[in-house]
Amino acid sequence: MDRRDLLKMIAAATGMAMVAGDLLAQGLTAADKVPVTHIFSANDIALLDEIAETILPQTDTPGAKASGAGAQMAAIISNCFDQSQRTLVTEGLLALQALALHRFQHSFQAATPAQKLALLTELDNEAKAQIAKANAQQQTPQAHYFTVLKQQSIFAFFTSKVGATEVLRHVAIPGRWDGNYPYKKGERAWSL
Repeated sequence: MDRRDLLKMIAAATGMAMVAGDLLAQGLTAADKVPVTHIFSANDIALLDEIAETILPQTDTPGAKASGAGAQMAAIISNCFDQSQRTLVTEGLLALQALALHRFQHSFQAATPAQKLALLTELDNEAKAQIAKANAQQQTPQAHYFTVLKQQSIFAFFTSKVGATEVLRHVAIPGRWDGNYPYKKGERAWSL
């Protein structure tokens, strides 16, 4: 599978979850908004890097690990999420590691790329099923930790220097507006 197909698949899979992102912002209080210095260990950041790299692997362009996505995700989750959101992610990382240990007899980081992809695909399907079930019952869906991790992986990668300049095309100071700019099929998209 090439990067374009993967990105199309990710965009389709997360589109509904991104629209429902306000679910994560419900119930914030002033106490929840106090910045946290850092809640992740070096091992947690390595795990976040592996998750992001599995979602956005290196092909002919750099992958998420080359962008430092794990450290950026850790900073965002630590300093921008409220306590319930941080708990969702930290407990989710523990659940993911426990699932990897059960399935593969070793950590997620030690799994093969195929094993990692299979596990994350299963979690993605579980998250989608959770949303579908809630929608069918006309209930507000609960956030799934994998959806948050997937969204943060994509955000961290495409807002990094590597993602914005080596995967997307980037002009630091844009010139004039050209609404009829020529585009050739297969060209990279522009970053802002």
